[in-house]
Amino acid sequence: MASTMANAPITVRPVKDLGCQNYVGLKAPTNFKLNIGRTAKKSQPSRLFVVRSSERQNVSGTTKKLGLSDAECEAAVVEGNVPEAPPVPPKPASPAGTPVVPSLPLQRRPRLNRSSASLRDAFQETHISPANLVYPLFIHEGEEDAPIGAMPGCYRLGWRHGLLEEVAKARDVGVKKIMLFPKVPDALKSPTGDEAYNDNGLVPRAIRLLKDKYPDLCIFTDVALDPYSSDGHDGIVREDGVILNDETVHQLCKQAVAQARAGADVVCPSDMMDGRVGAIKAALNAEGFNHVAIMSYTAKYASSFYGPFREALDSNPRFGDKKTYQMNPANYREALIEMDLDEKEGADILLVKPGLPYLDVIRLLRDNSHLPIAAYQVSGEYSMIKAGAALKMIDEERVMMESLLCLRRAGADTIVTYFALQAARCLCGEKR
Repeated sequence: MASTMANAPITVRPVKDLGCQNYVGLKAPTNFKLNIGRTAKKSQPSRLFVVRSSERQNVSGTTKKLGLSDAECEAAVVEGNVPEAPPVPPKPASPAGTPVVPSLPLQRRPRLNRSSASLRDAFQETHISPANLVYPLFIHEGEEDAPIGAMPGCYRLGWRHGLLEEVAKARDVGVKKIMLFPKVPDALKSPTGDEAYNDNGLVPRAIRLLKDKYPDLCIFTDVALDPYSSDGHDGIVREDGVILNDETVHQLCKQAVAQARAGADVVCPSDMMDGRVGAIKAALNAEGFNHVAIMSYTAKYASSFYGPFREALDSNPRFGDKKTYQMNPANYREALIEMDLDEKEGADILLVKPGLPYLDVIRLLRDNSHLPIAAYQVSGEYSMIKAGAALKMIDEERVMMESLLCLRRAGADTIVTYFALQAARCLCGEKR
């Protein structure tokens, strides 16, 4: 291309006849020569001019004028005819009173890699996308969606309509994993939580409806007795207040199988009974559901951050607390014992709950397991951010995204969060 242009006739035209945005303006010397195989005609008296080289055909077959060739531009610069450019910017002034000091003798200045948005984006180590999020949803038997007072923006969704509409919104912004939590009528609760494995119960019905409407939706389900127990505990309560472990595990296995039969993709035992992961795995395999995964609540702490959730499900314990089966918030190494047992029993995903107050535990599991690690940003974390924003103490969107990014940085591959829809809209650039 360069040789063809070099042998083409050269047209000299005044700048004033041309659109300056499409041409290069140069101030010509008295005798201008291009060292490209031929000599240009003697230029007109000293004034700005533009050199137009040959025409070429574009894809449509029409001709298009070209500017200077590469060789012509280079020759002009060699002759000292350098095009104008913006001046060197002045050194920014420091405020009055700034001390004058010699530069520090630093070999490395890490701030250089943070000095502009483009550099910060280039070197960002942790990323988050809608694919990392699981959206927990509360459902009930009612037709209308009922707001949850302690969780602004969250509702008990009517399983026939509101649930489908909320899932549609989430799918639109790339959130295709949801987790179901039922608000069960008090009349169906019992000391042994038998409603938990009713094939026509609220959760199995909702699963079948969702799978019929959205076959590719990934549905996580909670495996625990507290929503179905008249005592509000995760297991069967003996008359002296002791939570029965093995008898509860028996009920949990039937609950997990019922959820798998309805179409659940991932069952999530949150009860913290000993041995429940292995028992559930065996029960699923025995019923032909070896394709259903288990996300175990490996390190679920007896936390004070669960209050709003218990209001949402009306599942507060009727007496006592859950400290005999959920972990002590003061314990760190104990999480390794739970992790080791869950791995050996066949868990597919390990979850830490709560999330932000337990970043060290998330990192502990991440550094010691090859399994995916999940974190649950629980109701108390969600409600605190919402309350702080309502009081104009914090920027809700920024704090929300920072909190999720921190969970990812600590090692969480996936995050269960009530912010899933709102965060995904931010990630997709939507403003709602």
